[in-house]
Amino acid sequence: MAGGFKQFLMRGNVVDLAVGVVVGAAFGSVVTEFTKDLLTPLIAAIVGKPDFSAIQFEINGSKFLIGNFVNAVIAFLLVATAVYYFVVLPINALIARVKRDPAPPDPTTKKCPECLSEVPIPAKRCAFCTSQIA
Repeated sequence: MAGGFKQFLMRGNVVDLAVGVVVGAAFGSVVTEFTKDLLTPLIAAIVGKPDFSAIQFEINGSKFLIGNFVNAVIAFLLVATAVYYFVVLPINALIARVKRDPAPPDPTTKKCPECLSEVPIPAKRCAFCTSQIA
């Protein structure tokens, strides 16, 4: 049983998935920090708020951190956009390039000039009207 599990783990798909998850998590943290440290202050400077991420309100002693939520939404949109443009579109283009429609097969029949029925290409006479085919 342990041998089968080891073989499962060493297959390329599992290792690729693990690497993808680790790189995705690192990319997510980079985008989150970019949003929090660079993009949010830029938006705050344009809007005139001193710290965009500090926007909050309080109800019955509970703090609602609207700025942090907006940061998370912006980070999500950046990650989703990056994944779409740098992963999904290139993969779709590659698949479309590889999966081109095959050339149509050579015809095996032709039309009889007299009765317009389908007859095999090597036929000298039509099987339906017995006319001679050039």
